[in-house]
Amino acid sequence: MFDGLKNLGNLMKMAGQAKEKAAELQAELEKKQVTGEAGGGAVRVTMNGKGVCLHVGFDANLLPGLAGDDKTMVEELAAAAVNQANEKVRALAMEETRKMMGGMDLPPGLEDMMNQ
Repeated sequence: MFDGLKNLGNLMKMAGQAKEKAAELQAELEKKQVTGEAGGGAVRVTMNGKGVCLHVGFDANLLPGLAGDDKTMVEELAAAAVNQANEKVRALAMEETRKMMGGMDLPPGLEDMMNQ
């Protein structure tokens, strides 16, 4: 009987450690950055490891006549649009997961994990 309680205690301890490691991983991913390019570098997108768009850059030749504050505004709007699309993808995934589970509540922590 006590062996079962000991095993349960070990499982709880391991679950706590896994949660801590997952939080550490999320923090590390948020610090990391990747950049994708298209058109031979004419468009550059920088995102963090959690999928948040940090910057969109356009080569000056791509948008002639657009410079300074106007160029910055277009780049910021493009980044905001990417982030909004990512948010909608996460919401859609949550909705479809709920449908698939037949209206059952999501397991504890799953919603948080999907929103990260």
